[in-house]
Amino acid sequence: MSIADHNKVINEEEFKENKAQYPEWGKDTVIYEVNVRQYTSEGTFKAFEEHLPRLKDLGVDILWFMPIHPISKEKRAGTLGSYYAVQNYTAVNPEFGTMDDFKRLVEKAHEMGFKILLDLVANHTGWDSEWMKNETWYKTNNHGEILSPTAQGTTWHDVAQLNYDHPDMCAAMLSAMKFWVKEADIDGYRADYAGGVPVEFWEKARKELDKIKQVYMLAEDNRFYELLDEAFHSNYGWELNHIMRDIAKGEKSASDIKDYIDRMGRLYPQGTYPMHWTTNHDDNSWEGTTSELFGKAEKAMAVLTFTLPGIPLIYSGQEAGLDKRLEFFEKDEISWNDLTMQDFYKELICLKKENSALWNGHDGGDTHFLESSDERIFMFERVKEKNRVVVMVNLSQNHVSTTLKNNSLAGSYKLYFDHSPFRLTKEHTFDFEPWGYYVLVQK
Repeated sequence: MSIADHNKVINEEEFKENKAQYPEWGKDTVIYEVNVRQYTSEGTFKAFEEHLPRLKDLGVDILWFMPIHPISKEKRAGTLGSYYAVQNYTAVNPEFGTMDDFKRLVEKAHEMGFKILLDLVANHTGWDSEWMKNETWYKTNNHGEILSPTAQGTTWHDVAQLNYDHPDMCAAMLSAMKFWVKEADIDGYRADYAGGVPVEFWEKARKELDKIKQVYMLAEDNRFYELLDEAFHSNYGWELNHIMRDIAKGEKSASDIKDYIDRMGRLYPQGTYPMHWTTNHDDNSWEGTTSELFGKAEKAMAVLTFTLPGIPLIYSGQEAGLDKRLEFFEKDEISWNDLTMQDFYKELICLKKENSALWNGHDGGDTHFLESSDERIFMFERVKEKNRVVVMVNLSQNHVSTTLKNNSLAGSYKLYFDHSPFRLTKEHTFDFEPWGYYVLVQK
């Protein structure tokens, strides 16, 4: 089904309200993805713990840990293997430390105000998983041979496809999900390849987990919007990420972002929203660094991920200007010698948290596009009660001057990144550097 056909179906249905309970703490949050293996020379929970004060100062509040479980050795990719080839769902990878180490990390993180998401790989296991003794728990071919995932042309030969038609397997997966909430007090899950698992399982799981504590659920998916009806609070904003890459290459424009935001309004159940990013573990390792993907447009695109509707993501090392593709199956330590991007992201996080217009879902403000005299300038405002944030971004590598004509916007603002007062007139001309941006805040 094409996007246009899908939109037509959505529009013809009664508009849905998400039925999942939203944790109060999720209203203005920013997610930080933790790659434990590459974070420090030790690559352990204890070593990562030393970075918590810096991350607290940065302002992030949800720490999403890539899978922390033992990695299968059979058919392993590379030397250390993929985090996503899970051998045991209720154990800790000894490469990272012990179960007690992880529990202490969670406890300390909670004391500092962080929330913890675990990466859950529910679609498949490694080939020497403890579950392999139950062959009927896996998808097989006509010869009874267990299959690797094949959907979307995947080539994940180091993992085996689980069978969600088997009730005992489903029960075991739900038990594993409950285990980490009960035993380690985690606050939710980022579900890897969520679309590969039946919606009914996710809906049951979310309800069962909420009986223990109210959890936050993030789906790695942007195809099955029914996942957002009762199971997940957020999904992946892949489309915006790819639009921004194409804009950086001069192949797309502001109109493509506007179309995307309009589709969000039609496709997303009320209260749900996507996660937006400029990089994550997949993008960095397989597709390129932020410098490779965005060039000099990197900061402008980061501003969009923090101001458009959605929850922003920062990946490990991004605040240190991560300038290399991290090896996925080998040790490849992040350098923390240069934290010049830390203040930039700290300001973006403060911008989001201090302005309810930029908050998530129902808690945030509506988005209104503004007319620019130059189509290379993307302008919009978000408004929540008395809070207004006006964002203007030059989506080109050229110097551009443009005039904003809007009587209703005239007034006193703070020019955010300059920390200075600003008077917006009814007809105001702005000069933009290549990939430059202005953010005006009114309260």
